[in-house]
Amino acid sequence: MINFLKQIFTWWNKKTIGTFFYTLIKGKYVGSDEFDNRYYTSSEGKRWVIYNDRVESSKIPPEWHLWIHFLTDKKPDEKVSKFKWQKTHEENLTGTPNAYKPEGSLSSNPKKNIKKYEIWKV
Repeated sequence: MINFLKQIFTWWNKKTIGTFFYTLIKGKYVGSDEFDNRYYTSSEGKRWVIYNDRVESSKIPPEWHLWIHFLTDKKPDEKVSKFKWQKTHEENLTGTPNAYKPEGSLSSNPKKNIKKYEIWKV
């Protein structure tokens, strides 16, 4: 019951009731990605995504990013061949414990003694 109320009144918990009805009436299923995000299109040319869990735009893989932003009309293949040096797609990790913290930053664990300037020796 609480999930149903969240979907009605908030946009960041999956889809709103308006998006649900719009998808039901005008949406044509195009495909899904490895994160189970579902992609739809309408006869007017609109394209949208319904996220699997939390709404986060950085969860869209590069192949589907091209399609949803009209950079290509070709729908991505189900099995995209990747090179062995390519990493799998991750969402933006900023603000999470897994975020990148370079050496010397204020949020990194080992604090480094960084001087604001160095004295020139003549």
